[in-house]
Amino acid sequence: NGINMGDYEKVKYHSFNECFTRKILPEKRPVEYSSDAFISPCDSRLSVYRIDEKSTFNIKRSHYKVADLIPDSKKAPDYNGGICMVFRLCVDDYHRYGYVDNGEIVENKPVKGILHTVRPIAVNKYPVFAQNSREYSIIGTVAQIEVGAMMIGKIKNHQKSGLIKRGEEKGMFLYGGSTIVVLVEKDKVKLPETYFYNTSKDIETRVLYGR
Repeated sequence: NGINMGDYEKVKYHSFNECFTRKILPEKRPVEYSSDAFISPCDSRLSVYRIDEKSTFNIKRSHYKVADLIPDSKKAPDYNGGICMVFRLCVDDYHRYGYVDNGEIVENKPVKGILHTVRPIAVNKYPVFAQNSREYSIIGTVAQIEVGAMMIGKIKNHQKSGLIKRGEEKGMFLYGGSTIVVLVEKDKVKLPETYFYNTSKDIETRVLYGR
């Protein structure tokens, strides 16, 4: 995949998964701490959408409403009028991720999903990938949701409650490309229109952890 391993800690890997979840050198992903910045939680390709009562988002070949992304949370209606950011990780991306801002985790819930087979015989019968495994954290006015990979969907988060810091490592995806969704309440974040324009043209914007 053309990965520059010089960017990562020099350790001996005992399994492919250890290599897949390798840790990058801190100086390669400096975190922007200025008060007027909103950082990316991961290395990825970003799409952004404005949220209204009818919004659905195409994530891993499935369509989700806000209430589907954070089931059982009373916060779902609070994101109406806000922004949905979809960060799509590819297999060659750094698969550790962090918190987008300072705050306190007030809700955290893993959601067990079903990852259907991709065999052609199943595609016509089942909504493939309609029930991905995921885990969401509510941090103040932000919801940060990790969505499982198409093959395994393993999400490993370090902390389930308490205070957290911007850029602090939240967790990692085990083997398989995966996705992070960030929901922000109305008027809490102002993004450059370039992101919305790119998304309207089916162009994903490349972003890096902490920037």
